[in-house]
Amino acid sequence: MSEPYEHHEYDVLIIGAGGAGLRAAIEAKQRGLSVGIVSKSLLGKAHTVMAEGGIAAAMGNVHSEDNWMVHFRDTMRGGKYLNNYRMAELHAKEAPDRVWELEQWGALFDRTKDGKILQRDFGGHRYARLAHVGDRTGLELIRTLQQKVVSMGADVFMECKVLQLVHDAEGRIAGCVGYWRATGEFITFQAKTVILATGGIGKSWKFTSNSWESTGDGHAMALWAGANLIDMECVQFHPTGMVWPLSVRGLLVTESVRGDGGVLRNSLGERFMFNYIPEMFRAETADSEEEGDKWYDDHNAGRRPPELLPRDEVARAINSEVKAGRGSPHGGVFLDIASRRTPEFIRRRLPSMYHQFMELAGVDITREAMEIGPTCHYMMGGVQVNADSQETVVPGLFAAGEVGGGMHGANRLGGNSLSDLVVFGRRAGIGAAEYIASGQAATTFNQSEVDAAIDAALAPLSRESGENPYDIQHDLQEMMQANVGIIRNAEELAEATKKLDEFTERVKNISVKGTRVYNPGWNLATDLPAMITVCKSVTLGATLRKESRGGHTREDFPNPSPEFGKINLAQSSDGGTWDSPINVVESPILILPDDLKALLEETK
Repeated sequence: MSEPYEHHEYDVLIIGAGGAGLRAAIEAKQRGLSVGIVSKSLLGKAHTVMAEGGIAAAMGNVHSEDNWMVHFRDTMRGGKYLNNYRMAELHAKEAPDRVWELEQWGALFDRTKDGKILQRDFGGHRYARLAHVGDRTGLELIRTLQQKVVSMGADVFMECKVLQLVHDAEGRIAGCVGYWRATGEFITFQAKTVILATGGIGKSWKFTSNSWESTGDGHAMALWAGANLIDMECVQFHPTGMVWPLSVRGLLVTESVRGDGGVLRNSLGERFMFNYIPEMFRAETADSEEEGDKWYDDHNAGRRPPELLPRDEVARAINSEVKAGRGSPHGGVFLDIASRRTPEFIRRRLPSMYHQFMELAGVDITREAMEIGPTCHYMMGGVQVNADSQETVVPGLFAAGEVGGGMHGANRLGGNSLSDLVVFGRRAGIGAAEYIASGQAATTFNQSEVDAAIDAALAPLSRESGENPYDIQHDLQEMMQANVGIIRNAEELAEATKKLDEFTERVKNISVKGTRVYNPGWNLATDLPAMITVCKSVTLGATLRKESRGGHTREDFPNPSPEFGKINLAQSSDGGTWDSPINVVESPILILPDDLKALLEETK
């Protein structure tokens, strides 16, 4: 590449400007380091804003008996014990401090009558534990963190797409190469450490709550750079996404609707979730609609409605009702809060949901039920990291937030995502600072890697003819929805594996018309290698995990396996390029210390 391009140097470079990236930036700045933040979209538009219902932390403001030990147990149970226990432990212990910290920085949480931060119920949590700002909690978190970051003087590069991580001669991470999305001009960043905070991968499925940014860039770049990925088969399909109109199918309907009293009904008007209560939840869950109603009238009854089972359980139940022919007219089920709460309560507690359905679907949720169904929402799997520092096996590379794996195991509880961001965003900032202080950071920059990444990005513009990137994206989303969706089997996974090999060849033959300037077709062409990589990774993990556990359900292996319950599937790249083969090894799950094991065995 002969043309000159923009270059910057930092102590800490953070790729991603969501909750994890911003919290990492604050920590690094507080430790006197220079910080650059690269955002694929605009500052304040990160996918964190879609986390509407609340941030989970055992503060005990509503139920004084709540504590970190119960939160830890809920998280491990929800994750079907595939979690990295140390991450779950740190998360449960540190989440309250992170919430109080947000309050000190200006976050305006809803309040109890005596002025404490109000906490609401969510699926899988024994107690009301989610601090919230109506149903706009993620937006408030981003607003608070970005104001803090800007006030501290971190540099932010908005609408800048990162193509690839760059090493030094010894294999340490030394920065990255990318381009400005608007102009197509290339830019390089040299850094002593890089923190990935790039979010999820959901845009590879047809029906998803994820926005256009969620193409798995961080997962893929980490794999290409030599890091390991774990639990990639564990993709969460949120139980409640909009199903009508088609233009907004998949758009998130927050769990707050169920947490504040909403119930699920099939086309017969039956509150069907009572038919899907697993044995392990019977002691804590209402056994009939009458008991469920009592729970809503008396929050201290200690009985939970079945709509607040963990998300994987609810999503599979909805899927079963639709397959049995008891679905709504547009292929979902009904979520009803109108018959259970007053219009004033709904508009006050769920203002975003009221507006969303009224404006996009012409549905007044204070008067009628919503049509909802499962939507691809969250990636539990991700980059394998050290729990305490968030460092990967590649020196100088860290990961936090949804791109990091291990915390949530096979299924994430609602509300744990936001506390995950701030707990481990902070720890990644600390880890990066300590790595720099150790004197091990890279001092050189591999120019040949930069040149290769730029040449690959430009290739679609130089082809006279070839594949349209939008056709590939459409076909990929259709295929993943059909073959690697909420319910999987060997035949469909084998078909997906075959198709992904074909997609690889199609991506190599992409042709894009025009120049790099304001060219969304070219932008998509540079996203597709990451999308293919993460789809291969998910499909490979789903093929090899021959059991059903959490967000991973195999129709041909419907029960959890004791043997698979002892391992994570760790993946690595054999070659370091987007089309390289992916290797898988069994990574033994960390053995719980006796004191934490005893917590999981408690029944209260």
